[in-house]
Amino acid sequence: MTTTQDRAVRPSHAVQPPAPAPLEGRTIGLVGYRPGSAGHRRITLSLFAAGIATFALIYSTQALLPELAAGFGVSSADSTLSLSVTTAALAVALLVAGPLSDRIGRTRLIRASLAVSVVLAAAAAFAPTWSTFLGLRLAMGVTIAGLPAVATAYLREELEHDAQAGAVGLYIGGNAIGGMVGRLATGPVAELWGWRWALVAVAGLGLVCTAIVLVGLPPSRHFVARSAGVRPMLSMARRAVGDPVLLALYAVGLLGCGAFVAVFNAIGFRLTTAPFGLGLGAASLVFLVYACGTLGSAVGGRLADRFGRRAVAPLGALLALAGLLLTLPDALPAIVAGMAVMTAGFFVVHGVASGWVPVRAHAGGVASAQAASLYLFAYYVGSSVLGTAGGHAFAYAGWSGVVALSGLLFAGAGLLTLVIRRTPILDRPKG
Repeated sequence: MTTTQDRAVRPSHAVQPPAPAPLEGRTIGLVGYRPGSAGHRRITLSLFAAGIATFALIYSTQALLPELAAGFGVSSADSTLSLSVTTAALAVALLVAGPLSDRIGRTRLIRASLAVSVVLAAAAAFAPTWSTFLGLRLAMGVTIAGLPAVATAYLREELEHDAQAGAVGLYIGGNAIGGMVGRLATGPVAELWGWRWALVAVAGLGLVCTAIVLVGLPPSRHFVARSAGVRPMLSMARRAVGDPVLLALYAVGLLGCGAFVAVFNAIGFRLTTAPFGLGLGAASLVFLVYACGTLGSAVGGRLADRFGRRAVAPLGALLALAGLLLTLPDALPAIVAGMAVMTAGFFVVHGVASGWVPVRAHAGGVASAQAASLYLFAYYVGSSVLGTAGGHAFAYAGWSGVVALSGLLFAGAGLLTLVIRRTPILDRPKG
């Protein structure tokens, strides 16, 4: 029997019957979709599209912060609330969405989450007041939680083990493309027709991605429903926070996402003011570096399949920190290069960590969806709280303040990945 990085051992093909499935596992006797199969292609394409929609809808306001500040008459720091209220609501809703999916199923929640979120995103484009706009963005944060809460758990249940890290990397790559397109498209559209039509365009992209998911995502074959009662949920929650590796992975998500969002919240203000003075459309081109995030997550997933997550995660954190330091000079090529390297490094860390959580949880007898929800709760708390801190750091200390803040956060995430390397590997589910 082969042992790898925190993976649950697959049932043996020997004569004896396989061991009973743990609390969150596959139905006994069923085999996951293998790479190259039609089911594998449908799953990866659908969740890639879902990842695009998720990040495009969530982060569609980030490139528009200067326009929103001017349009609604709020400060630059307050304009970041258009993003932070969404991610804060998302973080809280994730704690409910994961356990809910354990009862109603993965695919049903994913489809409903995307469909309702697209409607709310379109409505926000026509909000008459700042408070209404924030309210709609907050509601969208709640509804969109159904997808990220269960995506990695769905992949763990439906795919063969050796295909999981790569598939998670592709899903996170969809997040990166969504983040890029959502930010990149809004700048030029806002410059031509205003920020409202920019948000309509992003909602249209979300609608196309939702259609792909509705048509293409296969129903769960290996999902086993569990009671969503209060006592079982609390019991699973205690187990999900009882493993030091899971706790460290949650913290990696919080620190890494906080650092990443803080940088991107502030970069628009840096590029549209002296010494650069770029227009909103030109400044939004910096979000093209999100393509490096897609590459980073996909490559990171494949390297994790080959060399193990413990070896790859620290390298991603180091890469992100190096890229951040490259942005310090007031030279546009250095800033773009640094943002690209930082983005690639961050998505290596996030892709590896987010795929690691359900595998580690399954090996320890913890509900995968609940552990994934806790990871993403921490991730989006980092986005909403620490990401907003980036706007304040820029207001008080300029770009050097943003680099200092995010540098400390990336360094903390990197140190945690090194700590995890020294913890025991789990190679079988606990009974």
